[in-house]
Amino acid sequence: MLTPHRPGHRTAAALAVSVAVLLSGCAATGGGSSAATTRATSAPGTGAPSSTSATPSSGPSSATTSVADAVYAHTGAGALTGAATSAKPLVYVPNTVSNTVQVIDPTTYKVIGRFPTGREPQHVVPSWDLKTLWVNDDLGNDLIPIDPRTGKAGRRVAVEDPYNLYFTPDGKYALVMAERLRRIDVRDPHTMKLIRSLPVPCYGVNHADYSADLSFFVASCEFSGKLLVIDKDATKLRKVIDLNAVPTKGATSPQHAHSMGGPKSNLRPGASAMPQDVRLTPDGTRFLAADMLRNGVWVIDARTLKIQRFIHTALGTHGIYPSRDATRLYVSNRDAGSVSVLDAATLKIVATWTIPGGGSPDMGGVSADGTKLWLSGRYHGVVYVFDTRTGKVLRRIPVDAGPHGLAVWPQPGRYSLGHTGNMR
Repeated sequence: MLTPHRPGHRTAAALAVSVAVLLSGCAATGGGSSAATTRATSAPGTGAPSSTSATPSSGPSSATTSVADAVYAHTGAGALTGAATSAKPLVYVPNTVSNTVQVIDPTTYKVIGRFPTGREPQHVVPSWDLKTLWVNDDLGNDLIPIDPRTGKAGRRVAVEDPYNLYFTPDGKYALVMAERLRRIDVRDPHTMKLIRSLPVPCYGVNHADYSADLSFFVASCEFSGKLLVIDKDATKLRKVIDLNAVPTKGATSPQHAHSMGGPKSNLRPGASAMPQDVRLTPDGTRFLAADMLRNGVWVIDARTLKIQRFIHTALGTHGIYPSRDATRLYVSNRDAGSVSVLDAATLKIVATWTIPGGGSPDMGGVSADGTKLWLSGRYHGVVYVFDTRTGKVLRRIPVDAGPHGLAVWPQPGRYSLGHTGNMR
């Protein structure tokens, strides 16, 4: 995941699809630790986790989740709200090596702007209220605001180590993933003034997503091979899920990872997993964590917070993005040059989109109308545009070196939880 510097409402038809998604049972594919059946729970995230490790769970739950509680019910195609309705449709590309952000017109696929940043801009993140886009200058120790109505950058705000940025569900706090400093900084979401910090017992804390009831979030620790369960306002660590303890098929060995250099060389002693992006499934019953070293996706029961199973996808599994109708999940495989498409209900791989000649698809997002998936080509200095109906690569847009957490904006949803568009 890292560079090598350190260790709208749906239509009736779409809702009908959601009913099928929520009511269907499933079984995993791909091989791995276990193959427990998938089930829904009536109140995901209401348990009181306390254990410091996790093992594969077994035994189904009999409760179900209603359509009204569907996680992405407000992020359907074209369902723009609030400040997003006045945003200029653009794609923002932070380039970690070149220390720039480039702006792409999504209708012409041309770069129409560029501005300098601090050192290593990692992600472009929409604010909770959808009024600002924040460029995360990791080593530059600042955040740069962008006015989404114009696409123009504003004055930098001094913030320590902003590798990634999230927001509490009520918009009261900004959560800065201060990866290098091994902490989550709780800040004012407008001024970014520091309020308090939560130290974390791991290395490489960087990606996260909230439970369906918004009472807690799960964050990944890339270099320690662990997931953290933290209360919604980041005041207390509730649980540590140790992925290293569970063997999976198709993994890259830690020894080989270290010899490859780059971010994998930052793996801590004893770690054999590298969790990246974290996303909640559309029915709210499972957290998914992409793993760049295990080369697949972990499935975590959102109620018990135990590992259900592992789905092998391809080398360098990295980002996870739901389709606009919430029936599919797009998983980028950075080292394989491909995207695995998962059925959101069964988590079966239903398609694999391969980039002709290879590539390094990393982070990005789905267009507001749902017809395109935009991903940065981390090691190839390009941006890929996939047709979500066919899987075909429509464009490779040349950009500066090291493109990373690009943001497609505007996106549907009532508010942003952070990253490149974790919308609810």
